[in-house]
Amino acid sequence: MEASLLVVLVVTTALIFDFTNGFHDTANAMASSIATGALKPRTAVTLSAVLNLVGAFLSVEVAKTISGGLVDDARITPAVVFGGLVGAIVWNLVTWFVGLPSSSSHALFGGLIGATWVTAGTDAVHFAKVVDKILVPAVAAPLIAGLVAAVGSFLTYRLIRRARADVVGRGFRAGQVVSASLVSLAHGTNDAQKTMGIITLTLIAAGSLPSHAAPPTWVVVSAALAIALGTYVGGWRIIRTLGKGLTSIEAPQGFASDASAATVILASSHLGFPLSTTHVCSGSIVGGGVGRRAPDVNWGVAGRMVLAWLVTLPAAAVVGAVAGRLSASGDVGTALVAAMGVAVGAWIYRASRRDPIRPDDMARRDDGAQPAERVEPPVEGRDSTPVAV
Repeated sequence: MEASLLVVLVVTTALIFDFTNGFHDTANAMASSIATGALKPRTAVTLSAVLNLVGAFLSVEVAKTISGGLVDDARITPAVVFGGLVGAIVWNLVTWFVGLPSSSSHALFGGLIGATWVTAGTDAVHFAKVVDKILVPAVAAPLIAGLVAAVGSFLTYRLIRRARADVVGRGFRAGQVVSASLVSLAHGTNDAQKTMGIITLTLIAAGSLPSHAAPPTWVVVSAALAIALGTYVGGWRIIRTLGKGLTSIEAPQGFASDASAATVILASSHLGFPLSTTHVCSGSIVGGGVGRRAPDVNWGVAGRMVLAWLVTLPAAAVVGAVAGRLSASGDVGTALVAAMGVAVGAWIYRASRRDPIRPDDMARRDDGAQPAERVEPPVEGRDSTPVAV
């Protein structure tokens, strides 16, 4: 396969990953505001998509970390990057299908590290940088966000304990629109840059850019558009988990969670840390639940979520290693990896259509009641009792 054609394939695959990142991580910004009724589901994802697009243009520090810090760009090829991307996309689709808010960022890092490790050797991976820029923030960020959200939620409930519930609800739902918007802006700033960094790394590996180059303008624009489009599609399965599965979110608690998450993500983007927005937002939602007057957290769901976090990087690394080895073997291997990636994606999509999650399933009326059940009409020749679905 010609080098230029392979680069086009890798860039296209990177943008596909960016798209999956968008719909996989929409829940990070909008799950709590949808759960409290601050925003209607479709309004929420549309607003999030626009702000993801805007946020992608605010910084390139995270992109520089990925393109020039995690692996030795002189010892990898576009085929290796392609294998890593396929590993990340497959893991993203699997965790989206089961509704687990795992980290798209760690899936990407794991796929890239695994593919680089098996094709270029252990010393081609800058493990000191991996620990400093990925593993330490992965542990610290959700704990910090959770602590800030817990304290913020506790203080908020103390301040409003004598206020009228309806006034408090309206006020904090309005505040949630602002705080959720900040999370969306922060997500675009941090996560779109990861795709920018991967594409830039590919161009450096192909000799199209000098080492440690910043992302070209067309890379920034295309990555911004891809993540915004994915966000607009809406990852309803994961939104349901974060909005309803972890804790029953109230407006003051949701405001505190979103505000703490946005603060942590924006600070990390400024410092060049490729943070997992999933870890931060999930940690802040748990922290907000802990900080309520009557703590309310489903620790079983939280435990499964943390388990997914622990497994994500090594699992994506294994898939990336296999895909990277095949891709690096030649054109046949690259074609085989592409075919397997398409087959897995198609199977997951078809399986998801058997049990679809719709925007209406996320809705909550202003009075706090859940949406009414849909009732199927009786079918002639069968039991005439209506069935709720």
